[in-house]
Amino acid sequence: MEEGEKAACLSALCFISDHEGFQGNIKNSTTDFIEDPNFKQLLQLVSEAEAEDFFRFIDAKVPNSLFTFKQDDSKEHRRAVHHFVSKRFGKLVETKSFSDVSSGGQQKTAITVRLRGRTRPAKKRTAADCEEENVRYTGFTLRKENLETLEAISYMAAALGVLPSDFTYAGIKDKRAVTFQSMVVKKVSPEWLKEKSSEFEKRGMQLSHIRPVSEPLHLGRLRGNHFDLIVRDVRPHSADPTTDLAALVQEAVDNVKAKGFVNYYGPQRFGTGQSVQADQIGLALLKEEMVTAVRLFFTPEEGDDPQNRAKSHFLQTENAKESLALMPEYKVRERLMLRALHRYGPGPEGCTRGWLSLPHAMRVFYIHAYCSRVWNQGASYRLQRLGHRAVQGDLVWATEGGGDGGEQSPQQIHVVTAAEEAENVYSLEQVVLPMPGNSVRYPENAVGGWYQERLQRDGLQGCRYRVAPLKLNIPGCYRPLLAYPRNLTHQLQGLPAQSDSPLQPHAAPSVALSFDLEASCYATVCLREIMKCDP
Repeated sequence: MEEGEKAACLSALCFISDHEGFQGNIKNSTTDFIEDPNFKQLLQLVSEAEAEDFFRFIDAKVPNSLFTFKQDDSKEHRRAVHHFVSKRFGKLVETKSFSDVSSGGQQKTAITVRLRGRTRPAKKRTAADCEEENVRYTGFTLRKENLETLEAISYMAAALGVLPSDFTYAGIKDKRAVTFQSMVVKKVSPEWLKEKSSEFEKRGMQLSHIRPVSEPLHLGRLRGNHFDLIVRDVRPHSADPTTDLAALVQEAVDNVKAKGFVNYYGPQRFGTGQSVQADQIGLALLKEEMVTAVRLFFTPEEGDDPQNRAKSHFLQTENAKESLALMPEYKVRERLMLRALHRYGPGPEGCTRGWLSLPHAMRVFYIHAYCSRVWNQGASYRLQRLGHRAVQGDLVWATEGGGDGGEQSPQQIHVVTAAEEAENVYSLEQVVLPMPGNSVRYPENAVGGWYQERLQRDGLQGCRYRVAPLKLNIPGCYRPLLAYPRNLTHQLQGLPAQSDSPLQPHAAPSVALSFDLEASCYATVCLREIMKCDP
């Protein structure tokens, strides 16, 4: 896309700070390390092997089981380990230090962690409980590059002989970056997963930390993501040779630390398609236009690869059997859809069956993409129309600390009054906007009117956000207008020294950035605010 087209495509049009920013290239060099922040923090205290063993102990959740860290002579270090375990897992475990005297007469101390026993009274076990206990779960960390999360899951499912719905994970990661994320797959043993993992490397995937776990991964457990990335070929937006690049970068980082960034949904929320994006499919599903949604789903991209040939063949012939023969094996979503269309036909009923053949998470992804598009557009309208302060009719959290940068389920929301606006009771960072759904309220000012007009324009006036044929319910949520990176640091590398000759060739400068974001916040959007351009 040309400069600015990506922002327009995402409806991400506004900035919070007024610094100049800088240009740079991350297209081919960005590396996002997105991993469990608890695991990363423990790595600062113990070895990687010991950290892995500890998290296997936590994941297993065996009541009254014990884990003992290696003996440690440093009281300060033991205190740090105690503090980490108590802060992160205090409700699950208790810790104690035990001393022992070695053969040389030297006292050695080690920390032992005990998983608390069940305190709830036992309830009568059902057949479903017994069946669930016998299900095997395997946890692992997925490293992927230039691959969508859903595409990676589809490929692994096909190779392992399970369904995509057998995988649980905590979010969809950026396709362009190298990303790390925790996953759990059921009905697959660690040994079988290790045996098959070499096949995944051919598709840009690597699996590590493969271990047995006791349950699937739940979305609510994702506290946030950590990012380490490099912007290369850093240069000012202007051609002025006297521009102080170091000062530009410092100002940009300082401003985003203090003022945050507009909490837009990032590009991975809308899929990677250029011909048709996920939100267009989501709108068709919300309107229960199943045939339209299927045809959008099979709209090919540019290129003459097997996937696009199979999609084109289906659109031209509606022959699902022939299209299935052309579709690559690893395209599990497309193949599931085509099998259902072959069995039930390409009409409305067959298309509904086709969507039902996909896992729930995949079906709801498209509708969430549409609602996210509306949220992005609403955020831009809110800032352009009402400015950078909380005004009458805005929605804010009813209780202090009620929200963070990520999505929050519907809860008590307060509407800013005229008196509160006059007294500046609330700030812009406390303002939230709704993502459309059947359990949210809308702002009681111009923004609320904008939502109604926007949804009506798409034919969703009176929409109940329940797609009964697909068993989908969309309650909606509230999302803070602004988000703030935590622990944001930067390092500018490669600037020429003042003593160097201006004729001497130099490598282009680069900026290394490190920061944490709440769950459902996007590094690409934060980077856009820092650089003042599309990364």
